[in-house]
Amino acid sequence: MKTRREFVSLTSKSACATALPSLAVAKETTKLTGFVYDDIYLQHVLGPNHPESPERLRRIILELERQGLDQEVTPIARVDDPRSIVSSVERHHTQRHVASIQQLPVTGEVAAAAVGGALAAVEAVANASVQNAFCAIRPPGHHANNTGREEGFCFYSTAAIAAKHAQSLGFEKVLIIDWDYHHGNGTQNAFYEDPSVLFFSSHDWHAYPGTGDPSLTGGGDAAELNINVHLDCGSTDRDMLTAWDRKLLPAAAKFEPDFIIVSAGFDSRKDDLLGCFDVTDDAFARMTRTTMDVANTYCAGRVVSLLEGGYNVDGLAKATAAHVEALIQP
Repeated sequence: MKTRREFVSLTSKSACATALPSLAVAKETTKLTGFVYDDIYLQHVLGPNHPESPERLRRIILELERQGLDQEVTPIARVDDPRSIVSSVERHHTQRHVASIQQLPVTGEVAAAAVGGALAAVEAVANASVQNAFCAIRPPGHHANNTGREEGFCFYSTAAIAAKHAQSLGFEKVLIIDWDYHHGNGTQNAFYEDPSVLFFSSHDWHAYPGTGDPSLTGGGDAAELNINVHLDCGSTDRDMLTAWDRKLLPAAAKFEPDFIIVSAGFDSRKDDLLGCFDVTDDAFARMTRTTMDVANTYCAGRVVSLLEGGYNVDGLAKATAAHVEALIQP
């Protein structure tokens, strides 16, 4: 069985970034890691005191500035052409679902903008403007199906849309890594019988949405390409990283992806409001480096990371900073 060390390569590391009006990205030289952000993502509000709040992004921005990481990324503006966004969304979602979400005041526009951020990151990595990217976007996406409504705070399945966009640009085989505390059921449903996508999700099977049975391993030609790892409440860094060593890395070596998408949910961090793992910021940095090792081995460092959950805003900010710092490091 391969370990993380065996995936270390000497090829260049990844990066990608976006419109970051709140961050003072002053340096003129292009950085290898990009950052997608836009103030429009603050406009979506589900309700008073709702855990999926604009404060999540505000704290992330402040923490990146506090650590000076805002100076180490390249900003990339989101795609804002409605027709391009709808075209990409409809590669995955039905027209009926899209029409229903579009009718939501404010939220419909912000959900589309989140997709636009992901599309911009994929394009920047695809054309090698940067090597990898983190997208500080909301609302999250990995629970969205085709119901015409919000599911688990999600409206469009952003990771699935990003993966299909990468494929439309010529990157046939996509690995999606989902480390959110909650199972990415929308992403699983998108690719369960698709042999061009390897989906790996580590989660608490007993939490919302109650999906993520480890016995579900993919259908048809995609057999063994859907990997669900259940972690018990209280799981630690060691539990998480062991799952990666035993399940993800051998599958990635066999699959040899052309592009990697990360559903970066930080509700798997310790002390989260909606999760009960005991995973630290160090683990997120290590998972990020492992992802980059896999990307450098098989796909020239191409990684696009999308913010999913994370509801203890201080913990979310610190975990995100650890993730971004690891993306930046060569």
